[in-house]
Amino acid sequence: MRKAIGMLGLVCALIALACVYEFTRNGEVRFLTHANLRNLLTWVGLFGILSLAQAFVIITGGIDLSVGSMVGLIGVTAAIWLNRGEGGHPLLVIPGVLFLAGLIGMGHGLLITKVRMQPFVVTLCGLFFYRGIARFIAGDATQGFGIGFQQLRWLGRGFVPYETSLIPAPFCVFLIMAAIAGAFLHFTAPGRHIFALGANEDAARYSGIPTDRLKIICYILCSVFTAWGGLLLAFKVNSLGPSDFGNFYELYAIAGAVLGGCSLRGGTGNVFGIVVGASLIVVLRNLVNILQIPSQLEYVVIGGAILVGVCADELFMRRKLSQTTS
Repeated sequence: MRKAIGMLGLVCALIALACVYEFTRNGEVRFLTHANLRNLLTWVGLFGILSLAQAFVIITGGIDLSVGSMVGLIGVTAAIWLNRGEGGHPLLVIPGVLFLAGLIGMGHGLLITKVRMQPFVVTLCGLFFYRGIARFIAGDATQGFGIGFQQLRWLGRGFVPYETSLIPAPFCVFLIMAAIAGAFLHFTAPGRHIFALGANEDAARYSGIPTDRLKIICYILCSVFTAWGGLLLAFKVNSLGPSDFGNFYELYAIAGAVLGGCSLRGGTGNVFGIVVGASLIVVLRNLVNILQIPSQLEYVVIGGAILVGVCADELFMRRKLSQTTS
């Protein structure tokens, strides 16, 4: 929690520095405009959902590199099913793509627990596999929803309670999903067992915790949360290129989770920290634009943020171990 509070302070400091820089240079503060804040909160919600998904597997000591490709596959599949000749009904299509995502997550979990493959290898294969499927079923043609399905598209681009409000619908969905994930991870026995599994899998197994079952559940939850994020992203952009929609989104998901306090070693993390971590990533992306940093350097900024987060986690763990042994 201390790391999350520190990250929150960093987010506030970055916002303050950006505002001061803008005001001294241009005499105005674009960062705090109504339009920019709406855009900022929208992407905090969208990337925050993907970070929540990634957190489930990172806490177990695993990782999911297929998040971006799964976003592409789910978005393209939903667009095709909804726009097919006879018209797919949303009440069938949405549960259908979520069920598909759950099957994908179960496949990841079974390969990792039963075949004993490394999460890195399994999900790296998935990264290529799901992108290829998305391109194949779409025929490499851009997909979308046209002007239809306005109620569904509101979930990705609407605002609460009315269209001129500040709070985007994706941000509200993110907060609801964060509350559900937090309640599960922090206030239920299976959630506490997941942390125990990530901290020491052998000790958890000898304590009677069904480690394999929990891993499978975490990969299913990761895929289902990713599918929700992919659907909202698809509803927002409404133009889905199967070869690039969702590209590198696993980078943002991992960055948000790691910066929010989820150790890549496993066993640590909290939902409040993930909310802050996702906010930090989106603020950094926004500052690249507002401060007129060349857009080619966006991934340099994000990569640097991940590096700083991992280094901070490593130093924190060393300090904690030294205090424990002394």
